[in-house]
Amino acid sequence: MSQNLITEEKVYEELKKAIVETLRVDESSITPESSLINDLGAESLDFLDINYRLEQAFGMKMARHFVLEHIEDMFGEGAAIDEDGRLTEKAIELLKIRFGENVPDLKPGMDMDEVPALLTVKSMTQGVMDILQSLPEKCTKCGGPEWKTEDGVKIKCASCGENAAFTNGDDLIKAWLTRVQEEKKIF
Repeated sequence: MSQNLITEEKVYEELKKAIVETLRVDESSITPESSLINDLGAESLDFLDINYRLEQAFGMKMARHFVLEHIEDMFGEGAAIDEDGRLTEKAIELLKIRFGENVPDLKPGMDMDEVPALLTVKSMTQGVMDILQSLPEKCTKCGGPEWKTEDGVKIKCASCGENAAFTNGDDLIKAWLTRVQEEKKIF
């Protein structure tokens, strides 16, 4: 079900708040195009903290694994990352489908350790929006078909007040990979 209770702008604002609290950067230095690593100085543990803050704010579960790990799990070792730790052509094809052509630095043979630096505030905002779009048609507790938000970040059943149960980020990535594979026959 497509939800319209939480806007992309609201997600962007909550993400900026999480980044400021985690990285101790000035909010004015954050733009949608900011690389969390290159521009804002995030390190791997910082992503866990930012994800946790987003999960608490929106009542959902972010992906624990990056799309490359899911490609390897679903399509076999070497499908996304070769024996030298470099991205395969098929991995690049999938990443471009996932993140769009606006990531020009993606190229076959690039070191897999370069990929996290391509994660931007905008792509992270989109990841949260994807999870929020998995809002079920009806409440899993009472079956009520109406949703509401009182604070602008948590969606609840309008009938019983139960928090919405979203599909987690890892399951959404797997479903997306399955759908793309069926449509494009990449592997």
